[in-house]
Amino acid sequence: MSEDPQSPPAESSAPESVRVSVVVPVFNPNEAFDQLISSLDRQTLDRTQFEVLLCDDGSDEKTRKRLAEVESTRPYVRVLYLPHSGWPGTPRNEGVAAARGRYVQFVDQDDWLFESALEALCDYADEHGSDVVVGKEVGIGRPLPRRIYRRDVPNAQLGEDPLLEMLTPHKMFRTAFLREKGVRFPDGKVRLEDHLFVMRAYFEARTISILGSVPCYAWVKRSGSASSARIDPESYFPHLEAVLDLVEQYTEPGRLRDRLLRHWFRGKILKRVSGKRMVAYPAEYRNRLLDAVIPIVQRRFGPGVDAGLAFPQRIRAALLRADRRAELVTFARFEKEMDCRVTVTSASWSRGGGLRLALRVAIMRDGREALTFDDGALTSLPVAFDGLPTGLLNAGRELQNDRIELVVPGEGDSVRHVTSASLRKRSTTTVAIDPLRVFGPDDESREARIIAKVRRAGWTFDVPLTADAATLAGAGRSPLLAGRTCTPVATSGGAVELRRVWPGGRLKDVAGRAVRRIRSGLRKR
Repeated sequence: MSEDPQSPPAESSAPESVRVSVVVPVFNPNEAFDQLISSLDRQTLDRTQFEVLLCDDGSDEKTRKRLAEVESTRPYVRVLYLPHSGWPGTPRNEGVAAARGRYVQFVDQDDWLFESALEALCDYADEHGSDVVVGKEVGIGRPLPRRIYRRDVPNAQLGEDPLLEMLTPHKMFRTAFLREKGVRFPDGKVRLEDHLFVMRAYFEARTISILGSVPCYAWVKRSGSASSARIDPESYFPHLEAVLDLVEQYTEPGRLRDRLLRHWFRGKILKRVSGKRMVAYPAEYRNRLLDAVIPIVQRRFGPGVDAGLAFPQRIRAALLRADRRAELVTFARFEKEMDCRVTVTSASWSRGGGLRLALRVAIMRDGREALTFDDGALTSLPVAFDGLPTGLLNAGRELQNDRIELVVPGEGDSVRHVTSASLRKRSTTTVAIDPLRVFGPDDESREARIIAKVRRAGWTFDVPLTADAATLAGAGRSPLLAGRTCTPVATSGGAVELRRVWPGGRLKDVAGRAVRRIRSGLRKR
């Protein structure tokens, strides 16, 4: 039965049969809402073992009728009609108060769940006694961090495991834990409310678990979302400071605090004053932004925080702390104007089936090499650094990690690793591409575009691998162990693609993969 629109739901005990309550804040949803409901209908968890709480934040009459229809046709759905708050925090809190499940899983109205999500999350939480389970999120139309989901972590630790990579609320929480610890979303319109809620839960939890092996949550990118809009500095950054206050409340000065604070310094401040973004701001907006962030940098982020930043970020941090606004803009323009190119200078096939490519990496600006170093110190910046910390321009640590990786774009924003090589103190290298790695066993595509991901002195560049047609033609025909006959070609724009015969050549693929398995077995002996 629906709740009284004027009465907040009373806190409810959790019958053993209800394993999880799915809490969805709702406000005048579009057609994407049907996809969410369909994904809930398809859950492998028995419908008697979960409930869905649609927490309506004062939607219009059309939506209320739509929600009533969903509720009337699905016994596991309840609708909570609430006064309009204008933000998802209060509806989520009301959902937790009304939840009957042992666990609560938060889902947004534009997203959806994979079919086995609820069953897998509940089983994992039961097995490990989890207060929080971070289920694998998959970006639909948006890139997401991958390191956090590389493996399952039954007992993840703040500061050691990559928990901060995903601070969205799209997680499973033990209901009694949230109630006992008083973990709530802030009411009203509060930016970074997800961070406040999730970090409080992280700090209070006895066991945080990461389920990285099972896709659970589809996080869909919609045009016009609040996250894609330019922030209002005067209202946004006080909310950021509330998050920093929470971190300092739960930690002592030292390595863990510095590591946690660095996450927000890097993502919420330094990222906003870098390269193209900084240069693109209108002067009036840029000054407002700097007026808001410079005092925060001066008060909140010390040398311990800076020590873990990448080389370009350390430069930005020092310029911010010294209130060197003109130099910040000059540095951002320098970053924006860097042009990275990765060119194939020779190509040949090995008898073992690998395509050997000699590569040259050039990072240029105004027709000259953009990044020049003298004994590890960057000498090509058009910025005056007098009065700034000694050693600020030393990139020795980052230069040791210079690297190039070749990848093939997959569905959405996914990429498939092909090969990689060190670029330490050099601009040329040689790599070998295995066509059977470029094209997976179930891949039916005829060609693969190769992308180069370059890391140089802490900067990163994602650019097409390029070559002229004559250089690639010199490779000749691929050998038997390369699988289906493959040919590297240059498109009209110079981008490198690996093209193969299809559908013929299946036996060549089988032979090539068999030889690789044998080689792998011999290496392990």
